[in-house]
Amino acid sequence: MEKNFKLTREFINQIEDLIEAKDEQGSMALISELHPADIAEIFDELNTDEAKFLYMLLDGEKSADVLIELEEDVRERFLLATPSEIIAKEYINEMDSDDAADIIGDLPEEKQEEILSHIEDIEHVGDIADLLNYDEDTAGGLMGKEYVAVHEDWDVSKSVQEIRRQAEDIDELYYVYVVNKDNYLIGFISLKDLILSDDKQVVKTLSKSDVISVRTETPAEEVAVIMEKYNLVTLPVVDNIGRLLGRITIDDVVDVMREEAEKDYQLISGITSDVESSDKIFQLTKARLPWLLIGLLGGILGAQVISQYESDLAIYPEMAFFIPLIAAMGGNVGIQSSSIIVQSLANNSLGIESTARKLLKELSVGFMNGFICSSILLIYNIFMSDTTALTITVSISLFTVIIFASVFGTLIPLTLNRFKVDPALATGPFITTVNDILGLLLYLMIGRYMYMFFEGVNI
Repeated sequence: MEKNFKLTREFINQIEDLIEAKDEQGSMALISELHPADIAEIFDELNTDEAKFLYMLLDGEKSADVLIELEEDVRERFLLATPSEIIAKEYINEMDSDDAADIIGDLPEEKQEEILSHIEDIEHVGDIADLLNYDEDTAGGLMGKEYVAVHEDWDVSKSVQEIRRQAEDIDELYYVYVVNKDNYLIGFISLKDLILSDDKQVVKTLSKSDVISVRTETPAEEVAVIMEKYNLVTLPVVDNIGRLLGRITIDDVVDVMREEAEKDYQLISGITSDVESSDKIFQLTKARLPWLLIGLLGGILGAQVISQYESDLAIYPEMAFFIPLIAAMGGNVGIQSSSIIVQSLANNSLGIESTARKLLKELSVGFMNGFICSSILLIYNIFMSDTTALTITVSISLFTVIIFASVFGTLIPLTLNRFKVDPALATGPFITTVNDILGLLLYLMIGRYMYMFFEGVNI
């Protein structure tokens, strides 16, 4: 298998020429040694007919692996153009139940029913149908039905025989779960313990009872946190009374982490929906425009704030020189504070501190940063400015704005999280816009009073 494959335009041109010439042997020569993920990357660059030609050359197991790796929109477009019987018999039969459910679940309901009707393995189609009933953002939606379990009263010899039989349908075997006669999860046992134990020893005596499990309705994000916290590669899923239903593997959780990171990053950047650079112009515009309009509104409000102090700026126009600095520093500090809180909320590392303690800590950080930055600005203006009022105004304003932005950037995501709203909404354009407006207001208010005090002019 080729390692470190890098897709190039020359490679795409070459494969397109082979497809156009209907050269099956040449096409397979180019992709036969590639990893399924690399082949899926090639498919993303081909049109539907080209991808279909190439895909039909793959054997059942590899075609299933490639299908799993495809981008959702490419995969959906490809499957809609493929007969349901072929999808069922050639692809779905080769997949684990969780992967099959993920792929079928993205299709229209009518197409789902057609595909399920063509699956000959009754147990497999039953597992897929069960998984389709769970919300995709829960443990039930992530789990696969394939797992290995032994009865607590079996001896090691019988357990090993049963493991061999069950493991035929599983790609990776990490743990063997121990259940009672009613399929309640009792514990787990490692393969090492089974191999090293006497054939007549009862499994119950080898089982470890401190098994960590989740219920089907557990949110996917919580599943990811649990697996990361306890360094798990698999996690059993049980129903409300503790019966074993399936298992979640680490590769499924990595997908959840990636999707959540992408979603949070897009929200922080002011993008309201999940989009890719390859999406249509209308979709990209629709995703970006809402926060741009909010930023536009914020700019208008900022302009209104400045207009209220037009007479001040007319008398002391040097104050206008520092408006960009004050606005930028407020926005930057707010984003820093909110990003740290959002990150901590996402990976559940915020601890058990009360909101008041978190605000006090961020206030202390803001005080230190504000003191350092305003001191540097004070020294600069002492040498560069001829006006004492401006020197004091800018330093005090920057200090105040930094402290306010720190507290505001902490409080907003914590408040949103308490009301079950994604705290990532609090970062990016929102924090920047609000801090720009309030920073300008604080700067101009402080400037008015400082100039009245030092210059003796009542504006």
